[in-house]
Amino acid sequence: MKITPLDIRQKRFESALSGFRKTDVESFLESVASEVEELVKSNGALRDELGHLQLRLQQHLDRERTLQETLLTAQRLSEDIKTSAKKEAEFILAQAEHQAEKIVQSAHQKLIQVVQDIDELKRQRVQFESQVRGVIQAHSKLLETFRQATFAEGEWEGADDNVSFLPPKKVGAER
Repeated sequence: MKITPLDIRQKRFESALSGFRKTDVESFLESVASEVEELVKSNGALRDELGHLQLRLQQHLDRERTLQETLLTAQRLSEDIKTSAKKEAEFILAQAEHQAEKIVQSAHQKLIQVVQDIDELKRQRVQFESQVRGVIQAHSKLLETFRQATFAEGEWEGADDNVSFLPPKKVGAER
């Protein structure tokens, strides 16, 4: 059973022959009632504060749970991004390696073609030089043969005297 400050104030005791002095008991009861009243008020204030603090605690716990969930989500997202970036980097690297391989193969083919072209040009040069030497030798032999067969060493000066010139024909006289 709860005793309130009002219950203490209204409590009356029966008088007995050798009892306590009535004024002392009433004064004491008034003091106890005042103390109980203060305690009830303080208890109410503490209950209110406790309720407020419990509400704040619950809010903080909710925030902490939300932050933990957010942190877990961020960690998962971070891992997903890392995994995705790693896959993309591997793909880009594979493409770059493939492209580099194609470039190297193309350059190698061009090198082979250039070497073949150089070899062909060298062969053509040797052939051309050989043909030019042949032509020069043939002309040299022809000149030598012509010189020996037609004229002796000193007969070139008078060769013009042996050539006779014919007068030009008249166009109108022939008809």
